[in-house]
Amino acid sequence: QVQLVESGGGSVQAGGSLRLSCAASGRIFVLSAMGWYRQAPGKQRELVAAITSGGSTNYADSVKGRFTISRDNGKNTVSLQMNSLKPEDTAVYYCNLPAGPVSGRNYWGQGTQVTVSS
Repeated sequence: QVQLVESGGGSVQAGGSLRLSCAASGRIFVLSAMGWYRQAPGKQRELVAAITSGGSTNYADSVKGRFTISRDNGKNTVSLQMNSLKPEDTAVYYCNLPAGPVSGRNYWGQGTQVTVSS
């Protein structure tokens, strides 16, 4: 069983920064890719950034150059550093451990609200 707990959301003005963290329980964390998704009101949940167990990363085009995903396998955490935030980044952000070779199912955190004002 895996539990994901996000922290670090909040409200910030455009151009500001926030850092989200996700603490994971379970041994499979170090073997699994991890991702950050977001969902804005009235929109579908979308992938923001992902990181493999080995540290390779990929990003949505809308956040490239502004967001950085990282992981600390010793602490079972994955983080999302968000810089140069824009109002369109406003959403609930979710940590994800995807179904795949390591995990038989998707796991989601409870979500954390990020609000960017202009």
